[in-house]
Amino acid sequence: MKLLLVDDDADLLAVTAFALQQAGYLVVKAASSPAALRAFADEQPDLVLLDINLPGGSGFEVCAAIRRDSRVPIMMLTARGEEQDLVHALELGADDYLTKPFSPRTLTARVKALLRRAGLVSSGRTAAAGLELDPDTLTLKCADGTSIRVTQLESRLLHLLIAQAGQTVHADRLLAHVWGRKGGGDRQLLKQLVHRLRQKMGEKPDEPRFIETIPGVGYRVRVAESGAA
Repeated sequence: MKLLLVDDDADLLAVTAFALQQAGYLVVKAASSPAALRAFADEQPDLVLLDINLPGGSGFEVCAAIRRDSRVPIMMLTARGEEQDLVHALELGADDYLTKPFSPRTLTARVKALLRRAGLVSSGRTAAAGLELDPDTLTLKCADGTSIRVTQLESRLLHLLIAQAGQTVHADRLLAHVWGRKGGGDRQLLKQLVHRLRQKMGEKPDEPRFIETIPGVGYRVRVAESGAA
């Protein structure tokens, strides 16, 4: 799960990003309104955490711009406590707000709750097609009872593939989901990650049980046909 965190306070940005990363999220950071809009377009985050006071334009403006094209969940982070600011943010399309100062534990809990309300998976198990992923413990259970330890990168890859079980997921989407668009443009990285994961799962290259390569497109988690053994 990828989050866009926008704040012009460098210390707070670093501390907050670290707390969210420790909770298992991929965090993209921005410190101004223009940077936030560029990052949103480039990274396609699953949730945006947005400060109100930003250089280059307010968080209100960023919220409105994002909401014109996307229904991604937005949480406003603000030192302001005035009701009119909070009402304005909600009227622009923000889904939640959190007033500074806040603890990392509170922030993480609110992020998880917002993702749940949006129908997205932020934590907890994801299961389909004989695979069950627990991102909290970085454990993958297969239909044959095998339990495998996976890395954070492997967990992010599996999360998207399992969530889209039976559907082909384009390589570019997987790259953006796992590494972010700026850090993962090399499909060879994706190929190597899938190869290592298949080895852990005991997959035979010519007879994949779970992760299937769709040549020239991407990958998918296989779903057994109705009536198949």
